[in-house]
Amino acid sequence: MQAQAQKARVQLNHIAVYVVNLKVSTHFYQNIIGLDTIPEPFHDGKHTWFSVGPKSHLHLIEGAESESAHNKNAHLCFSVPSVDSFITILKKNKVDYEDWAGSKMSVTTRVDGVKQIYFKDPDGYWIEINDAKE
Repeated sequence: MQAQAQKARVQLNHIAVYVVNLKVSTHFYQNIIGLDTIPEPFHDGKHTWFSVGPKSHLHLIEGAESESAHNKNAHLCFSVPSVDSFITILKKNKVDYEDWAGSKMSVTTRVDGVKQIYFKDPDGYWIEINDAKE
């Protein structure tokens, strides 16, 4: 019984992403992804915090030496009301996207009907955008 009560209290607090250029990455997550910043306690010019859900945050931390390669299986995923509308934002900002298989400028439709696309942030981290309702 106590183990179940303890599990119920566990929730995501934050995800930290190590970036090369904080200004570039902050712009990307604000203006391409559409996240809102929240106050961060350090005020050192090396951190940006975003709200990504109830009591959950994305922390960008400047200091990475270079962009690095990442496997698409390790990705951040954000849900939007419309993948097609989101694609308009990507095209406007000249951000290439692909489907799961890697076909450029294509959309995957999962067996459950959810549409999804993938693209990289300025540091090479994979981002998935989908229209899942839950």
